[in-house]
Amino acid sequence: MHHIQHRTLIVGNWKMHLNVAQSSLLVHRLNQRIKAHRDVEVVLAPSLLALQPLSREIDRRKFRLASQNAYHKDEGAFTGEVSYTMLRGLIHYSIVSHSERRLYFNETLEVVRDKVTACVRNGIAPIVCVGETQEERRQGETKQVLHDQVTSALANLTADEVAGIVIAYEPVWAISTFGGEIAKPDDVAVALAYIREQVAGLYGDHVAASVRILYGGSVDENSVRGYLDVKGCDGALVGSASLNYHRFSSIVEKAHVLHS
Repeated sequence: MHHIQHRTLIVGNWKMHLNVAQSSLLVHRLNQRIKAHRDVEVVLAPSLLALQPLSREIDRRKFRLASQNAYHKDEGAFTGEVSYTMLRGLIHYSIVSHSERRLYFNETLEVVRDKVTACVRNGIAPIVCVGETQEERRQGETKQVLHDQVTSALANLTADEVAGIVIAYEPVWAISTFGGEIAKPDDVAVALAYIREQVAGLYGDHVAASVRILYGGSVDENSVRGYLDVKGCDGALVGSASLNYHRFSSIVEKAHVLHS
């Protein structure tokens, strides 16, 4: 299937690490080491608390911001929640339903759908995480799981809206937090192609070619090239390696060298 060549998208998911001062220091260090590249788009996903101060600090020629989560209602009596509406203007992207959120916070397919819808409604591009667990993989259910996750996540969107979203394939069995085994690029290639086929089946080839699909799951400076070389891979969602400025800047550099 046809696939449009985009700028490589490298997303650093800081998860629940770093206070505001530490976040600021990491951005400072990354800024010293990462050059602005035309062919690479670098997105940082710090904690919610750090988003506001970092939005003033970052060099927008080099970095964009993402939230790790938000609530699907725009406003109301939802004590303790922050909505996508409140994040407008601060972020370009939002990670939606990372496997940790599905696992620890019981985010169902319906929740994912509502969050994706809220993102798009508020002019924020969702980075929708999909992927199967070790158990599902063993049972031969990978395709079924990906089908269900992709179809339900996009259920409320128009074709034009779908063309602008990002999907991150993150096999849960390959995430270091869950004692991950390393996903082979061949396995990743099969899954990415299948995800693109799902989008094509629902919205047509043109939309499927436009959707950016990333790989996530224990990506580091040593493995990133192998994944970015996979046909149809538009970038990487990086976890723990994004907290280390040497490792993350090395990942960005390798994404850039890929094009030259």
